[in-house]
Amino acid sequence: MNQNIQNYKCYINGEWLDTAARDTIKVENPANQEVFATVTACTKEDVQYALETSEKAQLAWQLTPAHQRALYLFEIAKKLKEERDHFAKLLVLEQGKTFTEAQGEVDGTIQYLTYNAEAARRIQGAIFPSEGKNEHLAIYKVPYGVTVGLCAFNFPLALIGRKVGPALVTGNTMIIKPHELTPVTASEFCRLVHEAGVPKGVINMVVTQNAEAASLLVESPITKLISLTGSTRAGKGIYKAAANNVTALTLELGGKAPFIVCDDADIEKAVEAAAISRYANCGQVCICNEMVMVDEKIADEFTDKLIKRVQQIKVGDPFDASVNMGPGVSTLGLERIDGMVKENIKQGAELVLGGKRPDGAFFEKGNWYEPTILTNVQNDHVTMKEEVFGPVLPIMKVSGFDEALALTNTREEGLSAYLYTDNYKRHMKAIDQMQVGTIFINRAIVGYIQGYHSGHKTSGIGGEDGIYGIEGFLQKRTIYMDYN
Repeated sequence: MNQNIQNYKCYINGEWLDTAARDTIKVENPANQEVFATVTACTKEDVQYALETSEKAQLAWQLTPAHQRALYLFEIAKKLKEERDHFAKLLVLEQGKTFTEAQGEVDGTIQYLTYNAEAARRIQGAIFPSEGKNEHLAIYKVPYGVTVGLCAFNFPLALIGRKVGPALVTGNTMIIKPHELTPVTASEFCRLVHEAGVPKGVINMVVTQNAEAASLLVESPITKLISLTGSTRAGKGIYKAAANNVTALTLELGGKAPFIVCDDADIEKAVEAAAISRYANCGQVCICNEMVMVDEKIADEFTDKLIKRVQQIKVGDPFDASVNMGPGVSTLGLERIDGMVKENIKQGAELVLGGKRPDGAFFEKGNWYEPTILTNVQNDHVTMKEEVFGPVLPIMKVSGFDEALALTNTREEGLSAYLYTDNYKRHMKAIDQMQVGTIFINRAIVGYIQGYHSGHKTSGIGGEDGIYGIEGFLQKRTIYMDYN
């Protein structure tokens, strides 16, 4: 094996798995498709061991005072801050986002850990008046037990922080399963867990391409809650697999966010927000601007300005500070996106920007695709019907806000939406009637830690972030106590 290829290991019960006795999974750099790392592949027996050791560790962890549990999270966050650029570099190498975006992801992970650690003294139950004399009625909030965090490839580190933070501070243990395309930062995160002295079994990490091993995490009766960030297809499969044990679920699934631009919108601001909200992280964000619905009265002006703005996006080496967009994470993803563009053109859409691999020797290898815009798109076209999850933006003209709202609400998914208008009545109508979990009104893409990230309809159940995210890792226990 090339001596420059580093091997990373899975972490179970405070120990690193022996690579020599197991297969490894190759990890490619999306910028050039070169293997830069391998990770130990877990067997079904390894996953079972992770489940059992998580279960064994859970009660002692639950009985540890919450503020003491929080100290471990603070320590991990401190170590992560000290190694900010190291983790950012790993994120670039395995996921393809720019170094600046990667630094932001590390900072966000630190926030997730710190916010939840700070919440340790704010976990609340309730006491209600009893209807009998000398009786006590109280509702306690208690952990589920062993939880599983299934992470997507678009934010390999931040999703770990988003799940581990609330899970641990509330007294659960967690088994992390990163996506097999992006397992490197997860392994390095567990190094910090180990250095911070987190008790054995409280955080385990497994990576596997074995279907039986992966399914065991979901189907085992040991697992009491599953937190998934992933596709709608994956979420539906996990929903079914978890049914036998009635396992609790938090599913943050696919979206198809419309970017609605009304006739009274500030066009300059809407153009800037539309560009940022589509092409961030190469379009690989579930709440990204997935399609523009622009009022026909201003559509030509908006589109012309958006094309000029997107032309300013520089694609190239993610470590170059002047670059705005790196490669997509996988070859399959690139092929899928290119296929959608070609099909949409056959359907009658007009390609006005991009639509291919960038020119030049640097882009001959890697998962590169130019920032792309399609116009003359109709609601039944492929780029409007399916989640693109890449740097392709379809633009459709609508007769006004009411048509855009109706089209949004007829969709199966309902994760997020954008609305640009200065009409407060439209603001309120969107708030009251738009069937999505998050609405950005006159605002580009953002995600504050004190907010709540959740989907409606097929975009998921439950959610994460903020106080409601913490609530999701707690179940209630009602106590009726007679002390006559």
